[in-house]
Amino acid sequence: MLFLTIFIPLFTIASVIFLIKLATYTSVIQLTIWEMSKLYFFILPEILFYTLPVTFFIAATLSIFKLSTDNEIVVLFSLGIHPSFIIKTLLKPALLLSTLLVFDFFILFPHATVLSSNFVSYKKSEAKFNLSASEFGHSFGNWLLYVGKNNPDGTYGDVFLFNKNKKEEILVGAKKAQIINDSAILRLKLSDGEGYSYSKDKFTQINFETMFINDTMITDLTTYRTPLHYWLSSDRQESKRHMFITDTLLSLFPLLSLFLVASIGIVHVRHQQGKIYLYMFLSISLYYGAIIGLQDVISFYTIPVVFTTWLVSTYIFYKKTIVARF
Repeated sequence: MLFLTIFIPLFTIASVIFLIKLATYTSVIQLTIWEMSKLYFFILPEILFYTLPVTFFIAATLSIFKLSTDNEIVVLFSLGIHPSFIIKTLLKPALLLSTLLVFDFFILFPHATVLSSNFVSYKKSEAKFNLSASEFGHSFGNWLLYVGKNNPDGTYGDVFLFNKNKKEEILVGAKKAQIINDSAILRLKLSDGEGYSYSKDKFTQINFETMFINDTMITDLTTYRTPLHYWLSSDRQESKRHMFITDTLLSLFPLLSLFLVASIGIVHVRHQQGKIYLYMFLSISLYYGAIIGLQDVISFYTIPVVFTTWLVSTYIFYKKTIVARF
């Protein structure tokens, strides 16, 4: 229950922040409620990743602190139970959570990131085809497009396209046009029209019932094969390097902080004034600060350096403050 009371507010705050970020897309593309929900599901692995490690650390520390304030920790130690028993008890959920976080950032995160990026790219390309009837033309790939009127069924009427290059000029007119999304390729379907081609050597005219202007604008989609391919690819390499270092150490945070949880949470109420919230805040700030500050200096060596330093220092703190007394 303590875990849930901490997790739900953190999760809600993080969700609101990410939803505000998603709302900025609406200035570029049109999104329905369902499409906003899809984008939210795509970022859900990232939200869980940044809330679960902190929630576990706070909930575990407060749970041990509550046992201390209720004098139950003193009873346990009086019965001959060693403080290491508390570490072993917390080890299983910490190991389970760390495993879940590793799976989250290494497997789910690349998949969700590529899906989100491709979805936004697709919607941006689709937005470029939001044509309207006006006295001004539209840019349609290599074509200049004029739309005479907008039909009630979503199609366009009295459409003219013009394409000019060094060798020839092409003019196409149609009574009706329709935009078609075909496997992420947006193209224009023209109905009942005429086409003219003019060059220095010849003049050509055609009449058609249906014509497709293909491959005018292809959505720039990211290819996804495997999680390993995503992390090793050169695309956004600097961003992925920071993400890999940060996420690896955050995944290990529940395991690495078990000694610190016991050191902060176990107190003797009569002889100690618990500054548990200050200690938790300083601990989280120091861990996150070390990750962010060192990765620009020593790159991937940040992982073994922070891992070793944090584990050894918290163990020494645990030995001096808890084992030496209890």
